[in-house]
Amino acid sequence: MNQLIVPFLGRVAYGSTPQQVIDALAAVSYVGVREVSWAAFPYRPSVCFRIAHTVDSIVLEFQVKEQHMNAVYRQVNDPVYKDSCVEFFLSFDGHHYYNLEFNCIGVGLIGYGGRNKNSRYNLAPTTVEQVRTHAVAMPAAVPGGDQEWRLLLNIPFTVFEQERIVSLSGMRCTGNFYKCGDDLPVPHFVSWTRIAAPDPDFHLPEFFGELLFESNKLGI
Repeated sequence: MNQLIVPFLGRVAYGSTPQQVIDALAAVSYVGVREVSWAAFPYRPSVCFRIAHTVDSIVLEFQVKEQHMNAVYRQVNDPVYKDSCVEFFLSFDGHHYYNLEFNCIGVGLIGYGGRNKNSRYNLAPTTVEQVRTHAVAMPAAVPGGDQEWRLLLNIPFTVFEQERIVSLSGMRCTGNFYKCGDDLPVPHFVSWTRIAAPDPDFHLPEFFGELLFESNKLGI
């Protein structure tokens, strides 16, 4: 099982500006999203992320370089996974999990429930909109070259509405990180941990990796 230590950042919180969060994340190492689990979809864009937690939020930044960049969906809880999309799935009990999915302009979809998709539900738009997003797109370095974009998410604990979290200090969770684009000219399904399934499916918590949240050094 992949394992990742999620550091604690004491200098920033949910109310911090995007630049303050990015500056604080500078000391956090990037992790690659490189697993292509399905031979029928071999394309692998360049994707990495860095993640940390604060006194009241999770901060997560993705960096992506891909052949095609698109954002058709503009409303909360639209099927943004069909666009240029990054995703973070997080489970606190190993069975139920939150799927946080955001396209390249920061439009989000968040669901919760178990592996059975029929039992899952989308969080209310007002809850999804609590996630503070900051998206930046860079032009291709050469004509026809890969397009690069970055997305910063500042996710307050209140989004995890079933948990009533006041701190992640010392907590062990499971999760996965993804890049997809179901409706792009070159569809792809890339993950942090490898998924042993016959067809593309991110909703398989048995293949999540372990996330170890570093102790809160402030003691609060």
